[in-house]
Amino acid sequence: MTNIPNASILQRLQLAMLAPVLLCFLVLCAPFGTAWAGITIVRDLPPGLVIPAAAESGPDFDVDKATRSYLELLSPQQRRLSDQYFEGGYWIQLWEFLWTVGACALLVVTGVSSRLYEFSQRLSRRAWISAPLYIVIFMGSLSLLEAPLTLYTDFFREHQYGLSDQSMGSWIQDQLIVLTVNAGLAAIALTCIYSAVRRAGQRWWLWATGITLAFLLLFQMILPVYILPLLNHYRVLSDGPVKAAVLSLARANQVPTAQVEWFDASKQTTRISANVAGLLGTTRIALNDNLLNKTSLPEIRAVLGHEMGHYVLNHNWTISISLSLLIGLAFSLLNYAMSWTLLRWGTHWKMDGLADPATLPLAIALFSVILFVLMPVQNLLVRSAEAEADAFGLNASREPYGWAMAAMRLSTYRKISPGKFEEFMFYDHPSGYERVHNAMLWLKENQAAPLVK
Repeated sequence: MTNIPNASILQRLQLAMLAPVLLCFLVLCAPFGTAWAGITIVRDLPPGLVIPAAAESGPDFDVDKATRSYLELLSPQQRRLSDQYFEGGYWIQLWEFLWTVGACALLVVTGVSSRLYEFSQRLSRRAWISAPLYIVIFMGSLSLLEAPLTLYTDFFREHQYGLSDQSMGSWIQDQLIVLTVNAGLAAIALTCIYSAVRRAGQRWWLWATGITLAFLLLFQMILPVYILPLLNHYRVLSDGPVKAAVLSLARANQVPTAQVEWFDASKQTTRISANVAGLLGTTRIALNDNLLNKTSLPEIRAVLGHEMGHYVLNHNWTISISLSLLIGLAFSLLNYAMSWTLLRWGTHWKMDGLADPATLPLAIALFSVILFVLMPVQNLLVRSAEAEADAFGLNASREPYGWAMAAMRLSTYRKISPGKFEEFMFYDHPSGYERVHNAMLWLKENQAAPLVK
């Protein structure tokens, strides 16, 4: 009998959260009913390698002129769309941050978070069961509240700019898969962190930093084998010039894998990509079908040279460690912010100290603020590693034209020439201009050496 009122409360809470979500959904989606249909966007550069006349090697080769000749491959419309898309992303980062903080604040101040945790405790009093159960329920609630913005940024906006033609049903299926994986991993990781809070007290953040590093490494190890195949079909790449070139690069640079795969990313995006993913025996080389269908062999060699650079330069380890240290700094700041906030309002919000899992939305809100402030530092760490992989890839593949052309293809949706402050704040990869310029500089300094044909 006592379970019936409790269930009724939860239902009313869910409906209260769902109402603003549906309202926002209608407001955001209404303009697309008329404006989206019938728009034709020439997004991609034509397939094949292009070498502008000014980029031809010779005694009078000029790096700046060669770079400009590549940048001119973008039409005025393509460059305008690229700038609009990327600059709009700055505002999206802000709105995603504010939306997450607002959604978490709503769950806290309305008492929903405490009630959800009470509900999970009624199912089991054991912390190792009730805590992950609450975390899964919370992740679902947060995703529900964030659904309108996610729908706009990841579905409608991608279609609006010609970067996707994925169906709504397929997109929703992918989102549910990602949510399930994220909720499962978050439940395990955050349960471990809350256990550390109970045992270590004010030094919990040191343990949390170590747990973060362990999970980052674990995630990289299981990613290519167990997670990525949930979203795409991976198949062994057929024998031919592309596979031979990729395996030759792998052997020359001691990348320990003979497994080269391709996956059907075209069902989700028009972007080109590849990766050398995995850790401790799970390393895989994978190319998406857009890269195979829209580019030339020199571009593929250049892109794979870059991706192998991440592996050879141990970026899986170094980036994981550096990001874990940055997150450790964020955890230490969160410790003070949480302690102060709970001292003032914890009783009112029915939250019983740092070790109470019901504080999770408060922790995420404050943590989001800290990470938002630290975002330029995070971008700098990743951008530096990407620049190292760029240099490695040029030397490994000896494909400056291929790398310049690949950079231009990426620049159809990444602003190609940002200002210095803009690049520092928002870019987690070198700009397209910098990549093309570095490729032409490499070409100038290596003109006497034969290039791969």
